Amino acid sequence: MKLLFKQRFFSWFDSYDIYNELGETVYTVKGQLSWGHCLKVFNAYGDEIGTVKEKVLTFLPKFEIYLQDRYVGCISKEFSFFTPKFNIDFNGWNVKGDFFEWDYSIENSLGYTVAKISKEVFNLTDTYVIDIYNPDDALCALMMVLAIDAEKCSRNG
Repeated sequence: MKLLFKQRFFSWFDSYDIYNELGETVYTVKGQLSWGHCLKVFNAYGDEIGTVKEKVLTFLPKFEIYLQDRYVGCISKEFSFFTPKFNIDFNGWNVKGDFFEWDYSIENSLGYTVAKISKEVFNLTDTYVIDIYNPDDALCALMMVLAIDAEKCSRNG
């Protein structure tokens, strides 16, 4: 399954549309006014199905992940010099990125790839392609990408 993750061009808060390979909107992400990033994920019918919420006042960035209103875990940035590293405390997943932070992979506890994320560089807004191997993992993989992108935005701006 392939998803195209595209930030909306004119938006006061973080807003994204996520399309499938046919160009159909499968998820919409809307930023909420809060202290730290708070991103709500909606399905194609407009139902809220997930939230990525930044924990504030932490030494390194940390994002809580909710499926509907149920807390399922968090992703936190780890201290590293050259390559970005994140710790995920659910699903047994880990995230690895390259030096330039353009490409990532999500792996399960056995080392198998759950998803590959690559950034398209020649776009006016942030655009990512997410290749997901099991469609059941799509929402959680999307929320990992949202947390990583929010961390990068906080650091750069």
